[in-house]
Amino acid sequence: MKKSSILSVAALTGAAALLLAGCSGSSGGTSSESTGDAAGRACVILPDAASSPRWENFDRTYLQEGLEGAGFEVDIQNAQGDVNKYSTIADQQLTQGCGVMLLVDYQGAAEAVAAKATAEGIPVIAYDRPFSGADYYVSFDNLEVGRLQGQTVLNGLEAKGVDPAAAKVVYIGGDPTDGNAAMFHDGAVEVMEAAGVVPAAEPPGAWDQAKSQTNFEQALTALGGQVDGVWAANDTNAAGVIKVLQDNNLKGVAVSGQDANVAGLQNILLGWQTATVYKPVADEANAAVEVAIALLSGEEVKADAELDDGTPYIQVTPVLVGPNEVNDVVAAGDAAYDDVCTPDVIAACEQFGVVAP
Repeated sequence: MKKSSILSVAALTGAAALLLAGCSGSSGGTSSESTGDAAGRACVILPDAASSPRWENFDRTYLQEGLEGAGFEVDIQNAQGDVNKYSTIADQQLTQGCGVMLLVDYQGAAEAVAAKATAEGIPVIAYDRPFSGADYYVSFDNLEVGRLQGQTVLNGLEAKGVDPAAAKVVYIGGDPTDGNAAMFHDGAVEVMEAAGVVPAAEPPGAWDQAKSQTNFEQALTALGGQVDGVWAANDTNAAGVIKVLQDNNLKGVAVSGQDANVAGLQNILLGWQTATVYKPVADEANAAVEVAIALLSGEEVKADAELDDGTPYIQVTPVLVGPNEVNDVVAAGDAAYDDVCTPDVIAACEQFGVVAP
């Protein structure tokens, strides 16, 4: 049964920001000192370390610090891209006891886990990716992520002087088993096709750089080496696309992305990628932490939207980042200056005002 509401999203996010600001550093390990009470234990499963570096570099730390800072025991584990491992981790966590489960889905594995948790009366938070059976969904506004990506492609086409209706645009989407991938796609299509874009090619989606590279290379060959834009669903996929563009000396192609990872930021500064959608992980983790704290404390949560199945949806706002905004990501601590501004990128960093914090 879906919960009624007593806490506002704004209050949740604001309180979480204060909470995390006051937390001491964490080693990022899998659990805190045991409280000896399963009802006060948060169980978290991350999906992998390959689809995006964010899961281990940022989400783990923010979630652990926030929950531990509120006095709860935390068990955070990573399924490493293995649905069987995902299930095994969940069974181990449930055996030890959980007061709440916070799950990032991987190829539908979270649904079976949610069913087990629900049967034991344990509330489930779908974090970042939606799945059936969750009590709450905490993520960015994923349709808006797609809209920003679609606008990125249009901006790149405009800069190149290409009519969207005549442009050759290839769609390189995400894994269709990820519920967010459809929202990214739908948001991007809404914006691009309203401007007249018709996809020249749309290979099967995947969250995988190598597969995206192969898929785009095949699409480019079929198009006779001619392409004006690429809707790439994240920076990892965009990196595969950009490798092909570089191999064919095709600079100036409009390319979107998502996650504001180091490679994506470098590609933007160097002119190979038009922009990325920056999703400040701390904002998303803050909101999820406060939902988890409310549930662990026996309180209920108010959401500002719902998924189609009625699941309460706590939304976080994404941000579009082009070359002039890269410094914002560095200043926020979501990318290290030394990682972004390597010797081959330092001149571009200076050009666009990227400075060490």
